[in-house]
This record gives sequence, structure tokens and C-alpha cells, in this order.
Amino acid sequence: MDFYKVSVIVPVFNASKYISKTLDSIINQDFDSYEIIVVDDGSTDNSLEIIKETLEKTEIPHKIIHQENAGVSVARNVGIDESTGDYLVFIDADDHVTSKHLSTLYNGESDFSLILYVKEDGDRLIDMDTYTEDVISTYDFIRKELNMEITFNFFQLMYRASIIKDNDIRFTPGVVYGEDTEFAHKALSNGKEIVINNEVTYYYVQHSDSAIKSTEYRRFGVIEIFENLADFYNKNNKAELANLIITSRIPKAIFGNMNFFFHNGYDFDEVMAKMKELDLFTKLSRYQGDSKFKLKIRLFLLNPKMYYRTWMRLKNSI
Repeated sequence: MDFYKVSVIVPVFNASKYISKTLDSIINQDFDSYEIIVVDDGSTDNSLEIIKETLEKTEIPHKIIHQENAGVSVARNVGIDESTGDYLVFIDADDHVTSKHLSTLYNGESDFSLILYVKEDGDRLIDMDTYTEDVISTYDFIRKELNMEITFNFFQLMYRASIIKDNDIRFTPGVVYGEDTEFAHKALSNGKEIVINNEVTYYYVQHSDSAIKSTEYRRFGVIEIFENLADFYNKNNKAELANLIITSRIPKAIFGNMNFFFHNGYDFDEVMAKMKELDLFTKLSRYQGDSKFKLKIRLFLLNPKMYYRTWMRLKNSI
């Protein structure tokens, strides 16, 4: 069996419009010793044909795996199981990377490394967070994320493969929102530090033709993910992180997603009914932290309808 420094895992489902550009960007890396693992998750378009045509032209080691449709989590897990690299990198089928993506991430020493990304929406590029540290402990990084002092996306990271495999960390099948957050948190909690490079090498592509409302209320599913993470941290003697989830991260996620629905025209009564069904009012009331944000929550809980009317009038100013 051949072994490589890095395994690049690409899950694909009906991505025929984008997959050629994605794979070309991975092939054209200024880096040696890496493999490409593409897992086609039962595409019904011609994605698989494009994948084969694109990869047969390259000498970069690669595997093409076709499976019945089982969801992106299962596809990524298959990629992990098939990988032989010392480190793992995940790239989605409609995104693309610069030629320096792997060489910028790889140092061969740290448990994790992280780069910057931008959102690409047509011709518009939207800058995301930068970081003040060059190196940070995984514990401090997680703590800052839970306090929402920083944000990150799982695809910004390069993961030491042994941490993932030895601790049996996988994406949870069937979860439709937040499975990547759960995976990244569990992985990070088993490592020591992250090396950070404030260089943009990943382009996260937004599609204007995708209907926002297609998400329905699955965004609230991230609450269950964070509750599972709180249990995970408690079981691993990290009570401070578990408490931060319950008293900060979950309330902020509820409030942020609720305002997302308001902003995108969802019916007020429908949103309230969904929040009641998921017991989100109780979970929202557990917030402890910034007094200004705590006041917003208190005003909302006192009179949700009045808060909604005021929010719609003033939008994000309250």
C-alpha cells in the first residue's frame, strides 16, 4: 500500500456544473505526495463521468469510489476509511482552492493547521475572519469559538489522520445541518495545537440559484449537535466547554437562526411554533454572558411579537 503526506477527500453529489473546476484546482497543487479520494454519492447527473474524465488525465494518485446515495457524512467517512495520508483535507465538490492550498496547510508537525477562506458569490468575494495568533492550543481555540469570539469552518483545517482514526471520529450519518461542526470539535478536542496561516487558499462557493427557504428549519438542527457536543465534553472531563455550549453557544445559535428566518421572510407564528416544539425558549433563557445580548434575549422572551415587529422595522440594529 502506498502512503502519502496528505489525503484530499471530495464527496460528490450531482455536482456536474462544478466538479471539473474543483478537481482541476486540486490537481494543480505545488505540493508532492498527496492522493485524491473522490466519493460519488449516487449522483444522478453525469458527475461520475466528469470525475473519471478529469482524473484519468493526471498522474496524481487517486481513487474514485461510487456508492448508493447515503448522504455527505457517509461519503466523507468512506473517504476517511480509504485514505492513507498522514493528514486529511476536505474539499466540497462545488468549491475550489488555490495552487498553494496544501503547501500552505502542511507542516508535518502540528496536529492541525488552518488557512483562511472567502465566500465566492458570482463575481463577488466576501472576506471572512482573520486570526491574531500564529499558533493556538486546541482548547483555547474551541473556547473562543464557543464564545463566538472567532468563527471557522471545518474545511479550513488540515487534520492529523491518526487523531481521526485512532479516536474513531467520524461524521454522523443522517445529520443535515452541523455535522461538520461536530466532527471538527471532536477532532480538535483530541489534539494539542493549531498552526494558523492567514492566507486565503479556499474559495467557498455560494450559489445564487439555490433557494434560501430550501433549508426550511433544519438550521435549528445545530442545537442538537451542540447538545451532543456538551455531553461529549462532559464525558471527557471538559466541563468548562460543556457549560459554554449550554450558556453561550446554544442561545446564540438559536437567536441567530431565528433572526435569519425573520430576515428571509419566514412566517412569525410558524417560527414561534417550531421554537416551541424544540423547547428553544427554555434553552434561550439559559444565556449567561454579554449584558447587551442578554437584554435582547430578555426583551424577546417577554414579548416575542413586539420584538419581531421592532426587529422588522429596525432590522439588525437591535
